[in-house]
Formats: sequence, structure tokens, C-alpha cells
Amino acid sequence: MANKAKPRSRLLEAVHESAGDLHRAGLITKRRMAEYDALCLEPVPDYDAAAVRALREKLKLSQTVLAAAINTSASTVRSWEGGAKKPNGTAAKLLNLIDRKGLEAIL
Repeated sequence: MANKAKPRSRLLEAVHESAGDLHRAGLITKRRMAEYDALCLEPVPDYDAAAVRALREKLKLSQTVLAAAINTSASTVRSWEGGAKKPNGTAAKLLNLIDRKGLEAIL
């Protein structure tokens, strides 16, 4: 699958890579591959309002610029920072990537 989270260990990295090869060859299903993803990859942490704001301020970005970088709207970033919503799915993964590797990782 396209999940690029960091493997928990070298052994699990090898298992996940083998499962990915089997999936690409059509020998295991998409559902089974999702199970390997859940088993082998570290979950993306939750980002609450304070975490989103802290990340944005650490990078010295406005809400509008952060929104553009992760392809969402400024009102969505405002909702995250206000606590009305939480980033999930792709947005949470992008925030985690930016948090770990910097904004340059997605630009």
C-alpha cells in the first residue's frame, strides 16, 4: 500500500516489505495488506488543537500558508486549532511528516 509510516523494527520492516511484494503480485488481498500495515507500521499520532498550533508556530507559518502546503482550506486549519475538528487521514499523515522531517519534505 502507499502507507509510508516508519516500521517499528527491522524485522517488521522485512515482513511489511514481503507482504507488499506479495500484494503487488496479487497473492494477498488489499484487506490483508491493510492488516500488515496495522501490524507493522507505527500509527500516526493524533494532533489536537494545541499540537497543530504548536507545529504551525514552530514553522513560523500562517494558517493560510499551512493550509496551502497540505492542500486544505484555511478555515479547516482554523477549525483544527479551535478544537472544533481534528485532522485525520491524509491531513494527519502530512502533519506528522512535516513534524518529523520539516516542511521541505512535502514541497
